[in-house]
Amino acid sequence: MYAVIEYKGKQYKAEKGATIQVDKIDAEKGAKIEINSVLLVSNEGKATVGAPYVAGAKVTATVEDSIRDKKVLVFKYKSKKDYHRFLGHRQEYTNIKIDDIVM
Repeated sequence: MYAVIEYKGKQYKAEKGATIQVDKIDAEKGAKIEINSVLLVSNEGKATVGAPYVAGAKVTATVEDSIRDKKVLVFKYKSKKDYHRFLGHRQEYTNIKIDDIVM
């Protein structure tokens, strides 16, 4: 059984026991979260598609930990114009573990 969920504007495939990396959540480690925006639920080959969400379906998850991705370096340069910029960015993510998918 799996579900396709929409969380913080992005779509994820959620299976029971799987760990998903989502954008940073301001929640304590071990906190329980409930996601009601379920787009699709597939159970034993039968798929239920919502319009836009499946009525009565929800996914419960536990917050595991927050991490930072590796640094992405951006270098901008224009020749003959004495223009160059060097920027770095580290995206923050939170790992959540899917506990249950309820239909």
